[in-house]
Amino acid sequence: MPPDVIAFSVLAIVVGAMLALDLLVLRREAKPVPFREAAAWSATWITLALLFGGWVALSRGGEAGGEYLAGYLIELSLSVDNVFVFALIFTAFAVPAEYQRRLLFWGILGAIVFRAVFIGAGTAILGAAHWVIYLLGILLVFTGVRLARSRGHSVEPERNPVLRLFRRVVPMTDGFRGPAFVVREGGRRVATPLLAVLVAIETTDIMFALDSIPAVFAITTDPFIVFSSNLFAILGLRSLYFLLAGLLERFVYLKIGLAALLVFAGVKILVSSIQEIPTALSLGVIVLILGTAIAASLIATHPARDAIRDSLLRVLAGILFGAAGLALFVAAAAVRDGASWIVLDLAVLGAATVVVVLGGVALRRLRARPGFVRAWATFGAAALLALAAFIMLD
Repeated sequence: MPPDVIAFSVLAIVVGAMLALDLLVLRREAKPVPFREAAAWSATWITLALLFGGWVALSRGGEAGGEYLAGYLIELSLSVDNVFVFALIFTAFAVPAEYQRRLLFWGILGAIVFRAVFIGAGTAILGAAHWVIYLLGILLVFTGVRLARSRGHSVEPERNPVLRLFRRVVPMTDGFRGPAFVVREGGRRVATPLLAVLVAIETTDIMFALDSIPAVFAITTDPFIVFSSNLFAILGLRSLYFLLAGLLERFVYLKIGLAALLVFAGVKILVSSIQEIPTALSLGVIVLILGTAIAASLIATHPARDAIRDSLLRVLAGILFGAAGLALFVAAAAVRDGASWIVLDLAVLGAATVVVVLGGVALRRLRARPGFVRAWATFGAAALLALAAFIMLD
């Protein structure tokens, strides 16, 4: 049996078993999902995704495992952006909490089908004309810049052309009829507003897929890795929604992080013909961008954010001075030549002194917090003393 057939069979068995367990055994009744259950299911899906990534690494090699993990992190982070839009859709349609879980389940099943079609079409197009990938790179950079410049999320169902056509063609009830999508009234079948919400969710996910799938193609063009990383990311989306629904307002810098991810993916594609960026480096950049965006968001919205910011600034000042001192040592060792080395070392020491003094003056004029000014002066003095000792002893 070909390796791809085995891989897709394993993927289908794992995902099919989990979906059957979720739909047919654990949660058959319609009621709100508590936070604790959402956290447990989120941890389950993430653990399952990571275990599957380990299987990919064992069966296909470490490079493939790294590509899967990078693709999964990109998809998972972009899926968090879907959570914002889902919350707005549910608010716009006034969907009761007990029906949201059912909507997301069928919405995610539809998303799996659409993404499989998109990935299959994308793989075929890239196989026939590889230069198309550079158009995807340009699209990703443009989308990232547009996302960074946008002012939050907005949902206007009346402007969705698919939803407008659906409402015009399909007869609907005047309100929800429990968890049903279609009911029989007056001798005919009519749709409920819940089906209209499902249409809105599906069309929204299609728009997101146009950004997220090219981002994974920037990591790899292997259809199995692209599809499996997409699949595990969106399968955990429903639990992630109920886990993060009450915390969305705290992710104030997530949009900037997602924009940076899209731009990075686009640049990776555009420079691939000149310099191929290793998967390990791509994975490190993705983790750094996401970690920075999440940490900055949580700090900025924390009740004790001023104290946390001051502590972080002191640590950052120490890191910067340490890096600057190391750079000065390297510069002093590199430029010395014969009798002129004394002049050059003194010039480097003088430049460092000017930087420390001017930095302290600038901080005072900007009315920086006293703690940060003291940290600047302390680490600056330490760096100058270390540099002077290096010059005298070497």
